[in-house]
Amino acid sequence: MASSGKFKTTRWTVIRAARAKGEPGSAEALAGLCEAYWYPLYVFVRRSGHAVDAARDLTQGYFLKLLEKDYLDDVRPEAGKFRSFLLVSMKHFLANTRRDAAALKRGGGQPIVPLDIDMAEGRYRHEPVDDGSPERAYERQWAQAVIERARVRLRSEFEQAGKLRAYEFLSGHLTGAGRAKPYREIAAELETSEAAVKMSVSRMRRQFGKALREEVGDTIDEPADVDVEVKYLLTIL
Repeated sequence: MASSGKFKTTRWTVIRAARAKGEPGSAEALAGLCEAYWYPLYVFVRRSGHAVDAARDLTQGYFLKLLEKDYLDDVRPEAGKFRSFLLVSMKHFLANTRRDAAALKRGGGQPIVPLDIDMAEGRYRHEPVDDGSPERAYERQWAQAVIERARVRLRSEFEQAGKLRAYEFLSGHLTGAGRAKPYREIAAELETSEAAVKMSVSRMRRQFGKALREEVGDTIDEPADVDVEVKYLLTIL
């Protein structure tokens, strides 16, 4: 495939920018990385048998070590998915931390993006108890996070187009979960026809699919793998 001449920014390039502390935007890159991925990793740590306080400290410490150590120096994006890389490197971090537990002091007192543990535990208490292994729980949360970020992308598109009200009414039909308002009620609220609502939902679903592929594409450098990854994440859910 011919190059567009523009370097594609993925999570791999974001984390490299975050590690380059002298680079402009490195702090923002770190904040975005933590916000995007800390909860799936936190769930993995909790399911691995760690209590709340330890899981918080371990998750924060992991992100610090990810930036401080040479985790990425010998890692090529084409060697695997970013989802898998984070999980494997977290396992290594936990194994090393067990050998030197006293070294973990909430990131050594260094500032890190704060984790909303109350929110996390509120979510964690409602996670399926039969979610399988810690790895399976991590991947399920990763899939949910990717889908939620795709929703955020889509909502932003509607907001920028001045169609936020339409999004609020139509978005319940994105997944077909059965909790959305009937088309006729939405049509009445939006002062349009039921047929127009159906067309709008169909268009929104296509837009959501595009947003989902873009979000997945941010974690994979090979475009040919995007559809495979999307299908895999959907099967997890």
